[in-house]
Amino acid sequence: MTDPRTIGSIALLATSMLLAGSAVLPARSESTGSITLKQGDTKHAAAKPGAAPHCNPAAFRMVLDVGHVEEVNWGAISARGAHEFDFNLRLAKVIQKDLTSAGFAKVTLQVIKDHRHRALFTRAKKANKIPADLFLSIHHDSVPDSFLEKWEYEGEEHGYSDRFKGHSIFVSINNGNYQGSLQFAQMLGNQMKAHGLKYTSHYTDKIMGDRQRILVDPEAGVYRYDQLIVLKDTKMPAALLEAGSIINRDEELELASPERQGLISASVVDAVKQFCAARAKPAAPAPTPAAAPKSTEPAAPKAAAPGAKARSSLPWPFSHQ
Repeated sequence: MTDPRTIGSIALLATSMLLAGSAVLPARSESTGSITLKQGDTKHAAAKPGAAPHCNPAAFRMVLDVGHVEEVNWGAISARGAHEFDFNLRLAKVIQKDLTSAGFAKVTLQVIKDHRHRALFTRAKKANKIPADLFLSIHHDSVPDSFLEKWEYEGEEHGYSDRFKGHSIFVSINNGNYQGSLQFAQMLGNQMKAHGLKYTSHYTDKIMGDRQRILVDPEAGVYRYDQLIVLKDTKMPAALLEAGSIINRDEELELASPERQGLISASVVDAVKQFCAARAKPAAPAPTPAAAPKSTEPAAPKAAAPGAKARSSLPWPFSHQ
């Protein structure tokens, strides 16, 4: 037979253990069965994940730069004699409208009227002054004069080249935020691809001579064009989109259609949404260009020796800028 005093001691010990356990174990809700943390349970509270950062489109500032100048520097001439500036402005307005509809209220449509060379620096300075979170310059492509053939359209002779078609995206390693520029350019290229649009690879061909460019991302169609002023002098992530080739007779008609403009605009809007959300999250350390594979991301070119003849930084007469 057990001594009553022993039984009382055991009961007291058991009660003490239960009370001690309740101080460290989470309580279970009687109504839902879910776990709720007891006050002072700091270990479990610290492990609870917080709300993920998200894009705030109303606060995101973007510059849509319309390439070239009206009436003075029209840019490229299409296969039917139309001006590149008109293509650029028309597409940029569609993109601005769609971005605004998506909640991006702070989109600046930048149209420069000064045709002098210094105006190229003005484009970058204005974007830096805002300051913008993203810069995208809108252009349409052509080819060097040596590639042109002749044909007659509406009684007039025009130059054309059906040799190449497709868009291309450019970034500069000298930009104030190259990693951000590359990140957005890749997003845009992938969105263009998702919308059924193909980029042109002819900038990798040796026939392009000094206009041959480094293909940074062969999946997204992103090239490096380090000397472009609007890309290298901007402090925020910046890219230049050649929406397609207006010197190609078939693609010129496609680029003039609302359907094609809608696809390009949808690609830009989706890429901007993705970029805005990605930039809202804490940025992980990105590898420098020199650390990337040599085949796709070569290191920046070394400065030329004093007195050495520099390669021209300007493209053919219808400058990208």
